[in-house]
Amino acid sequence: MLLAEVARATQRLADAGVPSPRYDAEELAAFVHGTDRGRLHSVADADFDARYWEAVARREAREPLQHITGRAFFRYLELQVGPGVFVPRPETESVVGWAIDAVRAMDVAEPLIVDLCTGSGAIALALAQEVPRSRVHGVELDDRALEWARRNAEGSRVVLHHGDARTALPELTGQVDLVISNPPYIPLGEWEHVAPEARDHDPELALFSGEDGLDTIRGLERAAHRLLRHGGMVVIEHADTQGGQVPWIFTEDRGWADAADHPDLNNRPRFATARRVAR
Repeated sequence: MLLAEVARATQRLADAGVPSPRYDAEELAAFVHGTDRGRLHSVADADFDARYWEAVARREAREPLQHITGRAFFRYLELQVGPGVFVPRPETESVVGWAIDAVRAMDVAEPLIVDLCTGSGAIALALAQEVPRSRVHGVELDDRALEWARRNAEGSRVVLHHGDARTALPELTGQVDLVISNPPYIPLGEWEHVAPEARDHDPELALFSGEDGLDTIRGLERAAHRLLRHGGMVVIEHADTQGGQVPWIFTEDRGWADAADHPDLNNRPRFATARRVAR
């Protein structure tokens, strides 16, 4: 019975324009029935929970899947998310993967890492988990997002700070090995083209940044240069339509070298990196 209902739900979600209808229908079924997607076939007909259709209706209305289930998966983490915090996306996992490789290549015993615009804490927590001796700080301006980050970071060694990413952590000036950020980068004029899951549910502060979408990144360039030691690295996510633009913010005359763009798993430009040098 449950698998038949999942099939019906898949069609409803597809008709509503949900990008991954089968996955979402299965994930909602697993959530409602307290199991995982691989064990849906083992749910007895008598145990079918009609609340499944309430969850499907919410997703059909384009409420984010993660808001309905209250959880988001990011690399090896399960995070708590909901209204007021940006839901981490799979594309950002490749950004973090590059950062992990870069930190390991530094051969620093206890690397110091700063995650600016930390949101749910996904990036900071992934780095702390996968670079075991790292010292990780996360900075978030929005009060509600910071509360979600604090829930996720409880029991971890990530240190969270409430503040503006552009001016945060003056006490770490010139000491940081890696600065990483998934900042807001959508141009204000593209509001109507943003998927309803993001436009109607993610905080605007985490999405939009000036006429060309690069205002925050320009501010983060200066913040990263201030925080990083000589030879330290910056990693900044951007929209796939901004490939080629962001590396030009990290210019030699502003104290950077090796500025470059990198693709995500779909081979679309996704993030820029640069190395701090003396100016």
